[in-house]
Amino acid sequence: MTRFGYFLACEEHGPRELVRQAQAAEAAGFDALWISDHYHPWLDSQGQSPFVWSVVGAIGQVTSLPITTAVTCPTTRVHPAVVAQAAATSAEMVRGGFTLGVGTGEALNEHILGQPWPPASRRLSMLEEAIEVIRKLWTGKLVNHRGEYYEVDTARLYTLPEEPPRIYMSAFGPKATRLAASETDGLIQVAPSRETIEHFRAEGGTDKTVQGGLKVCWAETEEEARRVAYERWPTEALAGEAPQLLPLPRHFAQLTESLVTPEMVADEVACGPDPEVHVAAIRPYLETGVDEVYVCQVGDDQEGFFEFYANEVLPRLRAEA
Repeated sequence: MTRFGYFLACEEHGPRELVRQAQAAEAAGFDALWISDHYHPWLDSQGQSPFVWSVVGAIGQVTSLPITTAVTCPTTRVHPAVVAQAAATSAEMVRGGFTLGVGTGEALNEHILGQPWPPASRRLSMLEEAIEVIRKLWTGKLVNHRGEYYEVDTARLYTLPEEPPRIYMSAFGPKATRLAASETDGLIQVAPSRETIEHFRAEGGTDKTVQGGLKVCWAETEEEARRVAYERWPTEALAGEAPQLLPLPRHFAQLTESLVTPEMVADEVACGPDPEVHVAAIRPYLETGVDEVYVCQVGDDQEGFFEFYANEVLPRLRAEA
């Protein structure tokens, strides 16, 4: 049975608002939560970027929904030994269960300490070693690690959940998918790729979870929804490697202003008050075998969105799933 979750956007909303949205998502009938992990928003117009671990702990106290970070980069900005502690504490605090979603990250968030941004192949190798460090620390044993990228000196985690958190990985391409299949418990997709999902399950097993996520924009009119989507998330229409390589929100603003039109964003983000438009945007996730689908409402009208999905969209989706 497919689960339908809500995707909390730290780039758009402050910490108190994110906690309120998590409660509203549970009340509306969503099954789980995703939450983004950023240091910067993609654009200054989005306007926020709270520290994800504080928000996760707060949400864990006021909802019973499981939470996945979508996604944390445990390689550059934050050492994997610190991520291991943060995730272990989160797993103790989140009553519905916590999953550490990981990925190779973007320069937008990871460049801030002044280290060179590595090429994709090196970032993948760093992630593989980071996962190894995290899992070692989750045993509760004293850890010494001398690896290619990381050192850990006589570190031990004392606050641990009864069971280690699951690790899911965002993967693009065969090398990353192979790593996700062999070293993690699930796959994260921001666009449903049948080829990637089949590759992941062929190498990792059919019992591992596949999560997927997308952005939508509900508003009382399609015109208003398209306007908000273009204002807040023109980056949804960017293709290629730019999202991994640009270091500042103003660079994304410069790129989207010159390359992205409102029509291009509307092609990527389901907009407006027609429930069938939203169901049609989510249907490819169901057709490719995604187990959990997370929906992010773009903009500030969260109340209208939750009422709309509770009454018009979730019942249709569950009838199809």
